[in-house]
Amino acid sequence: MNITQTFYNNLASQYDKLFLDWNATVHEQAIFLSKLFKDNGFDEAAHILDCACGIGTQAIGLARLGYNVTASDISDGEIEEAKARAKSADVEIHFHNADFCDLSKTFAEQFDIVIAMDNALPHMLSSEELKKAVKSISDQIKANGIFVGSIRDYDALLEIKPSYSPPYIHKTKNGQRVSFQTWDWTDDRYKLIQYIIDDNGSLQTSKFECEYRATRRDELTELFISCGCSNVEWLFPDETEFYQPVIVVRKQNN
Repeated sequence: MNITQTFYNNLASQYDKLFLDWNATVHEQAIFLSKLFKDNGFDEAAHILDCACGIGTQAIGLARLGYNVTASDISDGEIEEAKARAKSADVEIHFHNADFCDLSKTFAEQFDIVIAMDNALPHMLSSEELKKAVKSISDQIKANGIFVGSIRDYDALLEIKPSYSPPYIHKTKNGQRVSFQTWDWTDDRYKLIQYIIDDNGSLQTSKFECEYRATRRDELTELFISCGCSNVEWLFPDETEFYQPVIVVRKQNN
């Protein structure tokens, strides 16, 4: 089990604590993604693969809107959490445990749309690993289909290499919850420690460790083009109001 699997397996049951209202976020992100899909020529008939589904933050919301959603993740813990949340939301999603570096091992079919949101691709800690992930994802997209993903603005972050992220402070019924990250940099990689402090009557503190590689937008653009994609577009928070830069890539017709 690698560091990413361990991180998400341990975080799965508390992942929703990173949000003020996880259910509201599920709805808001689904509306955002649906508009993006429709702007690119797809409607609810599109078959979607969420290849880094986590606990279902995007997959469940899209399924609620009527999309045909298949979801996968490398973390067994998150898949189980996502299945439970999908059942509670009364939506049908086909879940699989799969590594997005080797999607063809799990999926024989291709999809109209593949998504990997919430800074998933920077878990690849070398250019070789990232190239393998991009090729794997590109191979699962139908001709003229699209990939949609989001990553942190590493072009800006690499200029300053911050040692922490600003805390999120959420009021709860009986107190408040604080979540923040510390970042320890080595060149373009950083060790991340996620803290969640939940003061909800009784104090609970949790700590989760992971590692990322700061991925520049040009690198990701060039990799998708080299894998048979085109029309790479970057959308930024000041125009989308989404919290991270978003990449939209079109798979070329064969």
